[in-house]
Amino acid sequence: MNIVLLSGGSGKRLWPLSNDIRSKQFIKLFKKTDNVSSAGEESYESMVQRIYHQIKSVDPTATVTIATSKTQVSSIHNQLGSDVGISVEPCRRDTFAAIVLAIAYLHDTKGISEEEAVVICPVDPYVDESYFECVKNLYVAAGNGDKALYLMGIQPTYPSEKYGYITPKTNADGSEEWTFTEKPTKEKAEEYISQGALWNGGVFAFKLKYVLDKSKELFGTNSYQELLKGYSDLEKVSFDYAVVEREKSIEVLRYFGQWKDLGTWNTLTESMEEMSVGDVRFDDKCENVHVINELDMPILAMGLKDVVISASPQGILVSDKGQSSYIKPYVDAIDQQIMFADKSWGSYRVLDVEEASATVKVTLFPGNRMNYHSHDRRDEVWTVISGTGYTIIDGVKRPVKSGDVITMKAGCKHTVIAETELQLIEVQLGKDISVKDKHKYPFPE
Repeated sequence: MNIVLLSGGSGKRLWPLSNDIRSKQFIKLFKKTDNVSSAGEESYESMVQRIYHQIKSVDPTATVTIATSKTQVSSIHNQLGSDVGISVEPCRRDTFAAIVLAIAYLHDTKGISEEEAVVICPVDPYVDESYFECVKNLYVAAGNGDKALYLMGIQPTYPSEKYGYITPKTNADGSEEWTFTEKPTKEKAEEYISQGALWNGGVFAFKLKYVLDKSKELFGTNSYQELLKGYSDLEKVSFDYAVVEREKSIEVLRYFGQWKDLGTWNTLTESMEEMSVGDVRFDDKCENVHVINELDMPILAMGLKDVVISASPQGILVSDKGQSSYIKPYVDAIDQQIMFADKSWGSYRVLDVEEASATVKVTLFPGNRMNYHSHDRRDEVWTVISGTGYTIIDGVKRPVKSGDVITMKAGCKHTVIAETELQLIEVQLGKDISVKDKHKYPFPE
């Protein structure tokens, strides 16, 4: 099975656990099946890890490609490894361009035939494995059927105003057509459901040729390299509007299993197996309170009801669960740098920022390394606090271990490589410290 997962958005509705680099799909809140790490601690996985493992459980040979922005690539490699395919959007141009680019990537770069089928799915629904059994059925139908486009329709559980609807219509000759409506009022939603309407979960299946032809028609090309080069000039339009709502040759497969869109704190906490993650304490007066704590200090909740508390290096949220759905404009007004992020080689967390300095805790996975790089406007000092590895500074290699201190002046080329898991404190010294003050070089042999 060929499957493309659409991974977009900054997930601001789940601030402070999400930021411009770590979107909601990368937050580890769901207990793993084995539930225990090698160190004997309870272990958790993110939405993207959960979805990926579910796909591989249903089809171990599935080819999974994630369509995403450049800022999410490191997080994807961090959580899924290097085997997963990634189609990188140079900028955001809505779902039609993202899907077109991913399909061209599969055809031109991965060599998948235009007669092969592919399924497009969002990366962040909360589902059970029956969802991916339905996805597999869509894939088979698209490969063998005579329709141009196959969709998954999700059985509604209530008249939601947040989702689009797919409504069936029977023609005089007995054939079935489908109409599409975006986010209706509650009254309209009730009317659609009474007519047998389904939620549009954004799951589509087709042969590669179908979308390659649509790309040629709308964008004038279906070449991966040409699309990549001119991506910022492509029309910004959704796949639903550009393709689905105009297509007559459609079949819809109904899905009756578990499905939740975990786009807000309220819906997310409904799907958590525990009331807390991290160092959290409650008194016996708390009711329906969820706390997620990523800080190295305890949180105590007392006498609260229907509240979510979330704490990370990015900030602290204390909110009524219902009110938490309206967080986005308040987060948009907060101007702050990224305080933590997962990288392909490990992770970092900003501990302190002053006018002419910054202090960062860096963790590198065993066998991984930073880019070989330099800075123009800052000196750096590394203090190794655990693990072993070696540094390369201006071409000179030296081993490092816990307690070692390494100083790098502005302009010198440097990197660090981990043999075991390596943790260090990085102190940046200089004015106008910025992530843009970085030059990358080929790794020295």
